[in-house]
Amino acid sequence: MSLTDTPNANRLHIALFGKRNSGKSSLINALTGQDTAIVSDTPGTTTDLVSKAMEIRGIGACLFIDTPGFDDEGELGEMRIARTLKAIEKTDIALLLCEDDSTSCEKERLESPEDEMLKLLKEKNIPVILILNKIDIRENTDAVAARIELQYNQRPLLVSAKEGTGIEEIRQAILEKLPSDFGQQSITGELVAENDLVLLVMPQDIQAPKGRLILPQVQTIRELLDKKCLVMTCTTDKLPETLQALAYPPKLIITDSQVFKTVYEQKPEKSKLTSFSVLFAGYKGDIHYYVESAAAIESLTESSRVLIAEACTHAPLSEDIGRVKLPRLLRKRIGEKLQIDIVGGTDFPQDLTPYSLVIHCGACMFNRKYVLSRIDRARKQHIPMTNYGVAIAYLNRILEQIEY
Repeated sequence: MSLTDTPNANRLHIALFGKRNSGKSSLINALTGQDTAIVSDTPGTTTDLVSKAMEIRGIGACLFIDTPGFDDEGELGEMRIARTLKAIEKTDIALLLCEDDSTSCEKERLESPEDEMLKLLKEKNIPVILILNKIDIRENTDAVAARIELQYNQRPLLVSAKEGTGIEEIRQAILEKLPSDFGQQSITGELVAENDLVLLVMPQDIQAPKGRLILPQVQTIRELLDKKCLVMTCTTDKLPETLQALAYPPKLIITDSQVFKTVYEQKPEKSKLTSFSVLFAGYKGDIHYYVESAAAIESLTESSRVLIAEACTHAPLSEDIGRVKLPRLLRKRIGEKLQIDIVGGTDFPQDLTPYSLVIHCGACMFNRKYVLSRIDRARKQHIPMTNYGVAIAYLNRILEQIEY
């Protein structure tokens, strides 16, 4: 990946929801200008989430997500619907394709799939754009649109994905629905400014991909360059030599959480210290809840149960931070019998009540919306949730000296 690429996790996530054969796949192809999704007259063609990254004029980097129909049936259908519901958690803006319910009675309309989906989206405070697709083959389009507007108190956009009608109107509506705080988050926040010297201490161990830097390091370096900071990098073993070579102490040192203690013991007194994981805790999640929740480590016992959640689904490596180093630190503090469960990717439990603490990775592979949805789930179930960097700083008893 080059420094100029935009990771999918940083793109505006726009998901398309609707019944089977409502034209979601055709619409996503029309929006992206490519055959991203398979199109068929057979209902249920889309069986999994299909994503396409693109740029929208005036908005920038986006990720369109095509979902299975929310009216699917049977055992496989239920699995597809579950994937559709998971997509809600990462959606910034929803495109909801509507059908005409004029032949249904009022009670049936209230229980229709569109009603249920709209309710779920509103509960998550996700902006919704209603769309009446296939106007090229519909009769009395204006009357149908009027009925939908009466039912949902929102006028649907009239669209024909086949003929390309209404596509520009959708792009404009997305621009108008853009969350006011989208794109305002930054990795380093107000910790540094132009001309500040920043030292990145990056251990290149077995977890670092050969010949490349990991994503959080790449993104942080790019942001620091954009801020016109003076950027210096070194590995952990070369920290003393690097500090000696500098004319003055760095304003900020950013390191990997796993070497927090080592770097803290060697850093100049005037230099502030943080880690990539801690920075991403604020960039992707709720750093204040993470810091508050870290105190729950103190009340853990050997009979407690802890959940460690990774965004990646990589094969476990020797000395893996989430699967080896962090559990080792926890058991050293709490006891060897401490039960630790580990999940990866989107395998995050709906029920968190069996756990005394959730510890999440930096989530560089997830968008902020998705991470906040997990934090919200933990809050509602009164389960403390922190992240790798914050937890490791707490376990090393240096959390109060860490910047975020």
